[in-house]
Amino acid sequence: MFLPILLRRSLLAAGIALTATTALAAAEIGQPAPAFTAQSADGKPVSLAAFKGKTVVLEWTNHECPFVVKHYESGNIPQLQKDLTAKGVVWLQVISSAPDKQGHVDGPSAIKINGFRNAVPSAVVLDPDGRIGKAYGAQTTPHLYIVDPAGQLVYKGGIDSIPSASKGDIAKADNYVKLAFADLTAGRKLAHASTKPYGCSIKYAD
Repeated sequence: MFLPILLRRSLLAAGIALTATTALAAAEIGQPAPAFTAQSADGKPVSLAAFKGKTVVLEWTNHECPFVVKHYESGNIPQLQKDLTAKGVVWLQVISSAPDKQGHVDGPSAIKINGFRNAVPSAVVLDPDGRIGKAYGAQTTPHLYIVDPAGQLVYKGGIDSIPSASKGDIAKADNYVKLAFADLTAGRKLAHASTKPYGCSIKYAD
């Protein structure tokens, strides 16, 4: 179910995007995923190239975004993280909120927040200058990407098919990340390789 009109207006007034509209250069399906090296929340460098040979999920996040809150408080994203990392998938959270913008945190704070919300990503990538986010064309939180073991981008878009902040919609939605992994595991072409992301606009530097 879509959000009531008044709630939609209040979210938009707060700088929250229900769907992606920002014009950014975007990584392309079937092409090499943009390479990056950055600092992780634990202070160590993290590089996409280091995970070649493994499937990688990139999840843009902002702990203050109601759409992100929906998927964490419900346990939806933490369960996805647990299920996929148990199968050898690398799950990287990416935080592209600029300093003094909503969702910006330092490394220790990011780790503490993940503890509160039972998150178990493989690592948290700090991207305060937005370089990584803009290379991928990331527009919302959440915004999900999947990179295959050969380093090719095979999925980009929303976490599911119902763009709302209501936890009650999770069970009714098609979970695009689960569907993508079902196709990958079966060796099928992804039925939904590119979908429209929804959530809060990423708070890039001005």
